[in-house]
Amino acid sequence: MRLALAQVDAVLGDVPANIERAGRAIAEANDSGADIVVFPELSLTGFSMADIVEDVSMPLDDPRLTDLAKQARGGLLVGFPEAQAHGLHTYNSAAYFEGGKLVHVHRKLYLPNYSIFEERKHFLPGQTSRAYPVQGGKHRAATLICNDAWQPQLAFLSTQDGAMIMLVPAASAQSMFPEHYDSRDYWQGITRFYGRMYQLYVVFVNRVGTEGQLRFWGGSHVVDPWGEVVAEGRGYEEQLLTVDIDVTEVRRRRRGIPLVREARLGLLRREIDRLLEEGGDL
Repeated sequence: MRLALAQVDAVLGDVPANIERAGRAIAEANDSGADIVVFPELSLTGFSMADIVEDVSMPLDDPRLTDLAKQARGGLLVGFPEAQAHGLHTYNSAAYFEGGKLVHVHRKLYLPNYSIFEERKHFLPGQTSRAYPVQGGKHRAATLICNDAWQPQLAFLSTQDGAMIMLVPAASAQSMFPEHYDSRDYWQGITRFYGRMYQLYVVFVNRVGTEGQLRFWGGSHVVDPWGEVVAEGRGYEEQLLTVDIDVTEVRRRRRGIPLVREARLGLLRREIDRLLEEGGDL
């Protein structure tokens, strides 16, 4: 399987410009023979929703999304603000299309609401986490949007739901915290841990560019089921990074060391139920 990681910038609030940029990246990915092309978080609108005056949200059946999906020769994962019926809710979503049709939509589950991040002001958190078929059902993937990947239980759920590829579209900026934090180092620590412990491919696709105080650093990369970085994009500049992966390596890795098989879901459910009864939920 050939993946194309579309490490692109976005013009804040300018949906036509961002769709045009996405179309160019899709065409380049098609030329490279990519089976799946993955874009960063909110790639069609930009990240800083508080600075966008107009409503840039889109329903899942928006013809602009459908048109992009039809341009891709294979699968397409693209990030955008999703408008729900009656205009009541907006989600930070990443939709996966294949053969020009919607296969799955992931709505960001954990919305940062600290420092300069105020996503809960603009989005409703999603309520489900599911793996889904890719390449006509030959394999299964799952999506975690940026901060979702900082919650290891979601990666665990995705793995137990059959995911062999974890797609992580992100809008990660550098120098947001003054002490003991380097975005690139943290992200590679997270993705390499998931590759090793959940024995799957992790595809991290970060954007580039600047929005106010946010400077997005790129560094998109792919981690294999042994936790090794097998491809990495440049920092702070646009790039279409292509990489070939062999999903059969996931099965081989999981047979050799059966960490995923030994999850003991019943035990976990009992203990989670106990914690909920003790008041452990927000």
